[in-house]
Amino acid sequence: MKAIVYQKYGSPDVLQLEDVDTPAIDDGDVLVRVRAASVNSWDWDLLRGTPFMNRLGALRTPKHKILGADIAGQVEAVGRDVSRFQPGDEVYGDLSGCGWGGFAEYVPAAEDALAPKPANLTFEDAAAVPQAGVLAVQGLRLHGPIQPGQHVLVNGAGGGVGTFAVQIARSFGAEVTGVDSTEKLDMVRSIGADHVIDYTQDDFTSTEQRYDVILDCALRRSIFDCRRALAPRGTHILIGGSAARIIQAFALATPISIVGSKKTRILLHKPGDADLADLRELIEAGTVVPVIDRRYTLSEVPEALRYFGEGHVQGKIVITV
Repeated sequence: MKAIVYQKYGSPDVLQLEDVDTPAIDDGDVLVRVRAASVNSWDWDLLRGTPFMNRLGALRTPKHKILGADIAGQVEAVGRDVSRFQPGDEVYGDLSGCGWGGFAEYVPAAEDALAPKPANLTFEDAAAVPQAGVLAVQGLRLHGPIQPGQHVLVNGAGGGVGTFAVQIARSFGAEVTGVDSTEKLDMVRSIGADHVIDYTQDDFTSTEQRYDVILDCALRRSIFDCRRALAPRGTHILIGGSAARIIQAFALATPISIVGSKKTRILLHKPGDADLADLRELIEAGTVVPVIDRRYTLSEVPEALRYFGEGHVQGKIVITV
């Protein structure tokens, strides 16, 4: 089969399209014929080997030689212990918990990493959903049930996680503010944000508005600044940001949450089929629609990651296999 392979950390230039053996599967695994995949920030970080935590156990050379966590495709074969799928089933899932490998024609996956693909989506659209969509679902849950009329701010609303978070929060009846760069604001409005803030012009932590939930996919301000923008009993939920900001948050989130009613939470991503099933319901109901910026072929994965690294992506980048 063909796959995009890398043997050393670096820029997208180290990625090569190669012929490799089709993988074998264990008794509890599913072999998926990949029809589409998508790019996540984790792919970009693993490619470069940054931050350093992505090199744990693989200091000099990558542990997983084929990147790609999000996939959509058809079941090619199943192990003898698999009960939920059979050859021909259309599935989607996040492989970050079971070995990666999505930038290839075939990939093995643990049974519980997959779920039936939303019936109303193409393979390309479905591949844009798993990791970013699940992060949005799990992040919003850290506050507790979102109530109609609550004020939710999504920082980084124009990215992969942010575009799902805006739509999911709106589906619960929240009043949603999306924060991102100038070029992404029209798109953020188009997916349902009630208000938008251009972070290059305005600082949401310096206004009088207070938010019940801040879902932070970017963390451009310190966690103390973000807490200032919270309403009483509000929650600041950290999903992404620079390594330095994340380290600060890990060190301070628990102690500062003990004082007062405001909480700071850090999401530890747990891929799985239950959240994919919840997303499928929202998607099939027409409540959530994946936002896709650009589409590339498998051989164009280096170009796709190069574009991702420029920081201008609106929603997701999809790879057609």
